[in-house]
Amino acid sequence: MGQITVKDKTFEVSINETTIKQRVREVAQQMSRDLEGKNPLFLAVLNGAFIFAADLMREMTIPCEISFVKLASYQGTTSTGSIKEVIGINEDLSGRTVVIVEDIVESGLTIKRMMEQLGTRNPASVQVCTLFFKPEKLKEDLKLDYVAFSIPNDFILGYGLDYDQQGRQLKDVYSLIHNS
Repeated sequence: MGQITVKDKTFEVSINETTIKQRVREVAQQMSRDLEGKNPLFLAVLNGAFIFAADLMREMTIPCEISFVKLASYQGTTSTGSIKEVIGINEDLSGRTVVIVEDIVESGLTIKRMMEQLGTRNPASVQVCTLFFKPEKLKEDLKLDYVAFSIPNDFILGYGLDYDQQGRQLKDVYSLIHNS
């Protein structure tokens, strides 16, 4: 399946499932080494990061925990620029090593807002792990601790990422090729 159509747009495979799984394994191995003895709390950002977070957790070799937060900043194929917190954090973060697990970092606004909110809860540290990073789109001065893939400024879907809630279930990642 090289090309697919979702709603009114055509996409082609840009990163296949095998490459994604290998890279997720490598990131998990690095995190397991770096965070040894810290029992990190992963905060996976819904909806997009749920598949990445699940695969990442299965590859971790150290004790760790996971929770979920939901923030919304998208409509269709563009970020609205405003972020609304939908589901918050219930865990006590005091003294914890917290790792934000995100599907994609573009402008950095979502991560910056999350880091500000988390910082008020006295964590030992807050780190960022993202599946995809679009360096060309970054507007905030951010340190991304773990980046699986740096990608061009294409609209992508699959492996948890969607186009109007469609395509999250795709095992490969697809880039937009036709905008009709």
